[in-house]
Amino acid sequence: MRDIPVGNGSLLINFDDKYQIRDIYFPHVGQENHTAGFPSRFGLWIDGTFSWIADNTWKRELKYIDESLVTDVDLTNEALAISINCNDTVASHDNIYLRRVTVRNLGGTARQARLFFHQDFRIYENAVGDTAYYDPTAQALVHYKKHRYFLINSLPHFHNFATGRKDFGDLEGTWRDAEDGILNGASTTEGSVDSTIQVNFDLEPNGENVLFYWIVAGTSLDEVTRLDAHILESRPQLYLDYTANYWRAWVNKNDTESGDLPVELLDFYKRSLLIMHTQIDYRGAILAANDSDVTARATDHYSYLWTRDGAFVAHALDSADYSSPTRSFFDLCSRIVHANGYFLQKYNPDGTIASGWHSSWDASMKQALVPIQEDATALVLWALWHHYENYRDIEFCHRMYRKMVVPCADFMAQFRDATFKLPLPSWNLWENRKGIHTFTCATVVAGLRAAARFASLFAETDRAATYEDAANEIVGAMREHLYSNEAERFLRSVNLQDGRLVEADATVDSSLFATFYFGCFAAHDPMVTSTMEAIEEKLLLRTHIGGVARFENDDYVRVTQETTGNPWFICTLWLAEYYIASATTKDDLAKALELLKWTADRAMPSGVLAEQLNPLTGEPVSVSPLTWSHSTFVAAVHSYLATSRDLD
Repeated sequence: MRDIPVGNGSLLINFDDKYQIRDIYFPHVGQENHTAGFPSRFGLWIDGTFSWIADNTWKRELKYIDESLVTDVDLTNEALAISINCNDTVASHDNIYLRRVTVRNLGGTARQARLFFHQDFRIYENAVGDTAYYDPTAQALVHYKKHRYFLINSLPHFHNFATGRKDFGDLEGTWRDAEDGILNGASTTEGSVDSTIQVNFDLEPNGENVLFYWIVAGTSLDEVTRLDAHILESRPQLYLDYTANYWRAWVNKNDTESGDLPVELLDFYKRSLLIMHTQIDYRGAILAANDSDVTARATDHYSYLWTRDGAFVAHALDSADYSSPTRSFFDLCSRIVHANGYFLQKYNPDGTIASGWHSSWDASMKQALVPIQEDATALVLWALWHHYENYRDIEFCHRMYRKMVVPCADFMAQFRDATFKLPLPSWNLWENRKGIHTFTCATVVAGLRAAARFASLFAETDRAATYEDAANEIVGAMREHLYSNEAERFLRSVNLQDGRLVEADATVDSSLFATFYFGCFAAHDPMVTSTMEAIEEKLLLRTHIGGVARFENDDYVRVTQETTGNPWFICTLWLAEYYIASATTKDDLAKALELLKWTADRAMPSGVLAEQLNPLTGEPVSVSPLTWSHSTFVAAVHSYLATSRDLD
């Protein structure tokens, strides 16, 4: 789990719950994790006693300064009579990680102290062939390999340093050398290496000392030394203040009409926007999550662009009037869209095709398959039309129309069964089943209608009619084939076999909210009402933790058999969206407001939302932060405020 991320769209630094740096991503958010998830340690020597901050003797509170991407970390060790406050940030416009450390003496006598900052780089995600050395010109430590350089420095300047081998033979690393309070390492080491710097200072009785530590990331020695000189010239406190002010201005740049939204939810809304920003590469990729811990159980991670997630996030950002990251996202999508008019399962942050398990070949039938989840294509078009409605940037959207909308809409209109008019089988949004899914159908309707609106906007009336007719045919087919009169609700999916619809799946799935959310049916339609009532009955957990599970008997990282699955933030907020969409009076919004409060209350102390929760303890499960969790909260807040205004 990652409790406090700080980043600027190119450099992302993640901390775990013990306040250890665990991930350093550069030059893309989510790509090239130069620690490979291994911790970089932070320690204190005081009057002959040494302690790492990760030790259990420390009490830790990991939060952010309000309305900023500057952390506010309180560390207290009663046995040592020491407290430490840290402010961490990544400079808003330079690839500099900066930490301000304030050490307070809780005792009544003068004391000698030393802080130790440890760096465990595995550049390009492996420990082979790294070099760490002291650069006498810059008077700083430098780690490098090929085109990646990381410079480490402090103010006051560190008094000692060590480079050395790690994870090789019986050598654990220079962090072990620090534990006697004195560093004795080499000035240059190559191979599998780490480094540690030592800063000495005195503490007056009940006094405090302030110092700064930073890591500069770049692609050359000249780049990192130039930035290091700039920090020293400008003074690190000014850098810290500038960055804090920038994010405060960014998150408040749009005057959100908060209506009757409680102050704590407005604060959490702003925190969600800031955390979302840390997970977005400035070149356009919106990453699902950047938490390398998941690799231990999955041999893969979430540091990918799923265009499904990305479209939902872009929709939320556009609702909040943040057009810059969404334009970059749509522009990237237009460059990576397949020549046949669809998006593949997922992409790396630089836009290259990522790992995937959607097969292109049916081994039993000996025939080619289209390796997609079709909602990933449809949702991009749906989000793009919403973007146009918000900003009316017709030149940009015309470019997107030619490069992306037309080929994608043509594909979706044709990728259907000729008899039943439904989309052909593809993977579902959860990526665990292949078939004709109600959620997928609803998104395809939304995508085709968006394309039809674009076609009308650009005077291509025949094309607009083709897309609109296809969307209407799918809605009719959903009513006929995906609604079960027996169950009195929508099915999760059906499948095609030998020209027949088979394998009707009546599993209650939270994604069935799509039937109203994407405009296929009204929220008050009895077919929708009965479906959402089934979600309430089957998936709204009755534990003291609460929340909504994805679907019945969800086994993905399932914690207990006592519940039908773990609660997911996105699924809980989808139920809130139903309460909002079906509200006819202000009082009807109360249940939605409770779920918004539930979401904020179940966040980590820092405000970070995980993917899931333990249904018995409320502890975060899977990855954190999940960008989609935060964006769904932002989108639900805007739905709530819009409906609240309409009902005034």
